[in-house]
Amino acid sequence: MNEADAMEVVRAALWAILVASGPVVAAAMFVGVAIALLQALTQVQEITLTFIPKIIAIFVVGALTAPFIGGVIKGFAEQVYGRLETGF
Repeated sequence: MNEADAMEVVRAALWAILVASGPVVAAAMFVGVAIALLQALTQVQEITLTFIPKIIAIFVVGALTAPFIGGVIKGFAEQVYGRLETGF
């Protein structure tokens, strides 16, 4: 294993993390912006108001995209195991 192989594995790992976490992070951002807009429009400045909707959105999106996330992780694992099998 040389430096190029190690960097390729690290790059693939980072890409898998970004792709797998993307839907959940996007949902949390969308809900956060929507709640912030609602708070700005109604002038209700309750700081704990954002937590419950974000948690619910994260759980719902996580449950709906679990097969996709599992597929991304499985693809990365197969790539790494394939490299190990062939000796990089």
